[in-house]
This record gives sequence, C-alpha cells and structure tokens, in this order.
Amino acid sequence: MADDNITTHTSADGSTHTTVIDRGRSSGGGGFLIALLVLVLAAVAVFYASGMSNSEAAKDSAVAEAARDVGNAAQNVGDAAKDAASAVSKN
Repeated sequence: MADDNITTHTSADGSTHTTVIDRGRSSGGGGFLIALLVLVLAAVAVFYASGMSNSEAAKDSAVAEAARDVGNAAQNVGDAAKDAASAVSKN
C-alpha cells in the first residue's frame, strides 16, 4: 500500500468519504527492451567474430597452399637442373 494514494474528505455534515488510488506495479517495458537490445548486440558480435575466424582460416589455408606450390616449383627447378647437368656431362 506504499504506492497507494489515500484521500479522505469530510463534508460539512460530518460524513467522510475515502478515495484510494491504487497505482499498482506498472512497467513501461523498458527493461525488456534493454534486455532485447543486449541480446541482439551479442548475437551480432558473435556473428562477426565467427566470420573473422573463418576468414583467418581461409587466409592461413591460402598461404599454406601457396607455400606448397612454391615448394613444388622449386622441386621442378631442381629436377630440371639435374637433367641439364646430366645432359652436359654426357657430351
């Protein structure tokens, strides 16, 4: 009853009339909106963080594949040099 307003009126003849205004517990829904906003922001942060993680993995994979290709090219150059040296030594 701490949120209630109680007003008592006394008329000229001595009779009284009491008015009680019950304000109850009402919420404008502000707390719900803030919680919903926090939840949406957390979901967006997780989405972008996982996207960045995937792009990092793709970049690492591309670098590893490029290094493997360079290694294969170096192997081919080495084989060609051996073949050239063998051909020169036979003559």
